[in-house]
Amino acid sequence: MADEKTILYVHGMGGGGDSRIPSILRDSLGSGFRVVIRTYDFNPQIARRQISGWAEEVKPDLVIGESMGATHAIALRGYPHLLVSPSLNAPRYFRIMAGLVRIPGLTAFFDRHYHPKEGDRQALHFDRKTLLEWKPVLEDSLGNTPLNGSNDYFHAFFGTKDHFRRSGVVSVKTWRKYFGEGTWTIYDGTHFMEEEYIQSLLIPKIRSMLK
Repeated sequence: MADEKTILYVHGMGGGGDSRIPSILRDSLGSGFRVVIRTYDFNPQIARRQISGWAEEVKPDLVIGESMGATHAIALRGYPHLLVSPSLNAPRYFRIMAGLVRIPGLTAFFDRHYHPKEGDRQALHFDRKTLLEWKPVLEDSLGNTPLNGSNDYFHAFFGTKDHFRRSGVVSVKTWRKYFGEGTWTIYDGTHFMEEEYIQSLLIPKIRSMLK
């Protein structure tokens, strides 16, 4: 379709091609919109190459990043961005985990604890090398922010009941530092944006940006 708008959706940790939010977007946006989501590697260096290649392939009109996927989505330069529950501080916690996994058995423990659902989902393996590789990937992503001179458009959605905000993994303060005032919306829901907010907030924002 000549006037079809393409959205590249970057899922969060343990998500994948059958993740919930992009599935709802496909059903609700209807004709005229193409939602592309693919399962990428948990190793951030491999993931970065995969996602960059997909962006070059599909030439998205909009990039959406969810949770941990926000780090990868922000790094895609030259596109407008929407972020759902961006977990920008998670890579910093991974450095702590990288120290912990020196203890025998803790990698296996984390792998069991964070085991994703069945289906087309990202396989997770918390080895020390992978965890340490998140630091330079995060630094590269934050280079593409208004604080560091980016002219890309960014808007984020944060839930009032997001349990990751208590730990600081998700932080409005961190977002404000890099993206400035007036670049986020608060909804009365959880980290995993409920369908009512997808329909009432996310989809109208997408339509307004891509009309």
